[in-house]
Amino acid sequence: MNIDIKHIAKLSRLSIEEDKMEKFQRDMENIVAMVEKLPAVENQTLAVDPADRMELRKDEIRPSLRREALLQNAPQSAAGCIVVPKTVE
Repeated sequence: MNIDIKHIAKLSRLSIEEDKMEKFQRDMENIVAMVEKLPAVENQTLAVDPADRMELRKDEIRPSLRREALLQNAPQSAAGCIVVPKTVE
C-alpha cells in the first residue's frame, strides 16, 4: 500500500521535514497493515456485564467558589472571564 504522506500532511496542515517523510510513510503503512489484520466484528453484540455496572452520581447543587475569588488568581481577566493566550490561528 502506498500512502501519500505529503498529501496527508497538507490536509492536516502539518509540516514534515523531507528527511522524515520516508519514516512517517513506513509508520503509517504499518498502522494500516495492523488495522487490516484486526478481526471483523460483524453481527456481534456487546452486552453490559450486570456485575460491573457503572452508576452515575446524583446531580446535586453544591457550594463552590465565587467568580470574584477565582478571578483574583487569574493573571488577566475581562468581562468576568479568564483571558488566555491565543492558541489557534
